[in-house]
Amino acid sequence: MQQRAVRTREVLLRAAAEVFDEVGYTRASITSIVDRAGLTAGAVYFHFKSKEGLARAVIHEQAADLQFPQGEPGLQRLIDMTDYLAVEMQQNTLLRAGVRLAVEQNEADLHEYAIYEWWTERFREELVAARARGQLLPSADESAFASLLVAAYTGTQIMSQLSTKRADLPGRISAMWRCLLPALAPADVIRQITTSATATEARA
Repeated sequence: MQQRAVRTREVLLRAAAEVFDEVGYTRASITSIVDRAGLTAGAVYFHFKSKEGLARAVIHEQAADLQFPQGEPGLQRLIDMTDYLAVEMQQNTLLRAGVRLAVEQNEADLHEYAIYEWWTERFREELVAARARGQLLPSADESAFASLLVAAYTGTQIMSQLSTKRADLPGRISAMWRCLLPALAPADVIRQITTSATATEARA
């Protein structure tokens, strides 16, 4: 019985992510979500209580499917993570819906900032590791830069979505790093860093 409940919740979460990704919070309805899930409205109210509860779950669990790049912690892995996220934003519905809801949440009065703190901490951990490896400039502040990176990434993906439906997001993220890296790392460290754009150029 418990396993069935877990499965039902997962089906609802995925269906909600698809609908929120397609039409946003305001235009999504419980009816459209349960129709997509092939379940009843009662299942929604048992697991999530409301559309708002579903939206909060999608925001909080947006990273559930992600398998971040392996490798030694530090600056290269941080950049690899952001390159990976750029590709996942093109194809991962749960991530894409969670990000959309987090960005558009004012219209739903959700006020869910914790997910931004979660991403900031993930990025900060890599910057702390980079500091330990001597990869950062003395003036670089790991916490401040992690927060800036989340903000810059959020804005970049919004611009990419409006411009090309995120088709150019990997390139935009590489351009973002070209602007940010000189404020973060010494020139000799930057020369050793590979982004998705430099990897593509190397293969050409």
